[in-house]
Amino acid sequence: MTDDKTLMQAAQRARENSYSPYSHFRVGAALLTKSGKIYTGCNIENAAFSATVCAERTAFFKAVSEGERDFEALAIVGGKEGETADFCAPCGVCRQVIAEFCPENFRILLGNGEKFQAYTLETLLPFSFTKTNL
Repeated sequence: MTDDKTLMQAAQRARENSYSPYSHFRVGAALLTKSGKIYTGCNIENAAFSATVCAERTAFFKAVSEGERDFEALAIVGGKEGETADFCAPCGVCRQVIAEFCPENFRILLGNGEKFQAYTLETLLPFSFTKTNL
């Protein structure tokens, strides 16, 4: 079983692969499946900014593209190049992607790899729009 600190450290390592030549804001994410596998992602920017993909979505899309659908927790680490913020929350689009695959009590760890705090999806995305709304 993967503990929270190990998951945060995986996110910190994933951040090292960030391609962020425009914003210089590097983000790494580590997604833990219920089967115990970790999928990592980093933000990947593009000169046409709308084509940029966040670290969290990269991790989810990697996992889903390999058949995973049951998730345990997500860790996110980010900050300006050369720095690690104490807190880096997912953007609104990423929160919506998380809501597509995870229940309201899904755990999201935000921090800097060593120091972190756990939140639920419901806390970060109250009144989410999900398949139950369709």
